[in-house]
Amino acid sequence: MNNAVAAYLKDNHDRFLEALTSWLRIPSISMCEERTDDVRRAAAWAQQKLADIGFPLVEMIDTDGHPLVYAEWLDRPGQPTLLIYGHYDVQPVDPLEEWQSPPFEPTVRNGNLYARGAVDDKGQVMLVLAALEAWARAAGGLPVNVKILLEGEEEASGESIDAYVRSHAGRLRADASLICDTSMIGEKHPSLIVGLRGLLYTEITMQGARRDLHSGSFGGVAPNPIHALCLLISRLKGEDGVIRIPELAAAIPPPIEVEKRFWDTDPLELGDLLRREMGVDMLVGEAAFPPLERLGARPTLEVHGIRGGFTDSGAKTVIPALATAKVSMRLPAGVDPDDMFGWLKKAVRHYTPNGYRAEVNELAAGEGMVVSPDDPFIRVAVAALQAAYGVEPVFMREGGSLPAAALLNRVLQIPVLLMGFGLPDDVLYAPNERFSLAQFERDMFTVGDFLGRLRRQA
Repeated sequence: MNNAVAAYLKDNHDRFLEALTSWLRIPSISMCEERTDDVRRAAAWAQQKLADIGFPLVEMIDTDGHPLVYAEWLDRPGQPTLLIYGHYDVQPVDPLEEWQSPPFEPTVRNGNLYARGAVDDKGQVMLVLAALEAWARAAGGLPVNVKILLEGEEEASGESIDAYVRSHAGRLRADASLICDTSMIGEKHPSLIVGLRGLLYTEITMQGARRDLHSGSFGGVAPNPIHALCLLISRLKGEDGVIRIPELAAAIPPPIEVEKRFWDTDPLELGDLLRREMGVDMLVGEAAFPPLERLGARPTLEVHGIRGGFTDSGAKTVIPALATAKVSMRLPAGVDPDDMFGWLKKAVRHYTPNGYRAEVNELAAGEGMVVSPDDPFIRVAVAALQAAYGVEPVFMREGGSLPAAALLNRVLQIPVLLMGFGLPDDVLYAPNERFSLAQFERDMFTVGDFLGRLRRQA
C-alpha cells in the first residue's frame, strides 16, 4: 500500500471517527415520513464530505422520494473507472426501550461503536470515504477514476435509484462497482459475496363467508380463512422444507463446482455457527442440501405474519370472513421475480382448499445476481483482503437481497464487488446495532490498498 496514504489514514483516524459520529447523529430513517428533513440532512452531509475530499463534481439529485448524492473524479485516462455505491438512510429503531444507549447518540462500548446505521451503512461508507480522502490528500489524487452514487431509500422502496440508474446508464458507466454493505464470516475470516438471492414479497388474502360469523351458530359448516391459509401454506412448502412449485424447481441454476465443494465440506463449520447464532438445537429446511447452500443458493418461502379474526385479550368466538398472510420468497440468481409471481399465483390457485377464494398481490420484487470468482476485479479484492487479514477470503452467497447490486449488475453490465466488513453479531436491524472499531480502522486501509492495487493491475 502507498506509504503516504497509510500514514494519512493512521494520523487522521480519530477525525474520521468523529466525522462518522456526526453523521450517525442524523436520524435518517427513510421509512418514516416525519424524518424526511433528517434524511435530506444526511444527504447534505455526504454531499459536503465529498466536496471537502476534493471531488470536482458533487451534486444532490432530487427525486420523487429521497435525494441521491452523486460525485465523480475522472482524471485518470487509461485507468479503470470504479462506481462506488452506498446508502445513508437507516432502519427504524423500535423497540426503543431495548437500546442500551440512545440510537442516535453514538456510544463506544467494549471496542464497538453503537448507533443506528453504525454498520448499515454509514460506518462502511465512511471508511470508504476515508480511503478516498487519504489518496486525494496524501497521494495527490485518486489512483483510478471514481464515481459515487449514494441513496436514501435502501431501507424503504428503492424506487428512486432504480429509476435513476435505468435512465442514466451512460453517466454511470464504469468497469466495476464496489459496495461495502455486507458482512464477513468473522473478524479473522474475510469473505467476498459473489451471489445474492432475489426477492418476491407478496400478500395472500383468503376469503370465506361474506361476513364474520359466530362459531356456535355456524361452526362446522362455515369456511375459516385462517385455517385455509394454514393449509395453503403447508401445501406450498411442506414440513420437509421443499417448495412445491414445479416451475421454480426447474428454473434453479446449478451451482459452480468450487461453491458446491465449499458448501458440502463446510471447512469453517459455518453451519454450526449459524445454529449457535440463532440459539436453536437444529437447522431446518431441505435435508438434501447442506446448510450453506440452503442459505445462499436455494429458494425460500417464509410467512411473516397472518392477520385475521380476533387477537385481543379475552374470548370472542368469531369465524373471520377474511384472513391475510405476508409471504416472501428468496429466489436464486437467474430466477426472474416476474416469472416467479406468475408461478406462485398458479400454485395458490391449485392448492387453495375448496370453498375459498384466494388473491395474491405483489408488494416488492428484485432480482438476484452472481459474479464469477475469477473476475479480474474480484481477484484484486481477494489480494487486498488477503494482505489485510493474512488469509484468503471465502467466496460466499448472501441469502438476503441487495436490490442496488443486482440493478447495477443488470443495467450497467459490470461486475459488482460486495466487499463488506460487518460482523455476524453487529445486529444491524435490531436494537444496539454496532460496528467494531477494529474493523473500521483496519478496513480503511483495506479499501485504500484495494484502490491502489486496482491501478497497478489495470
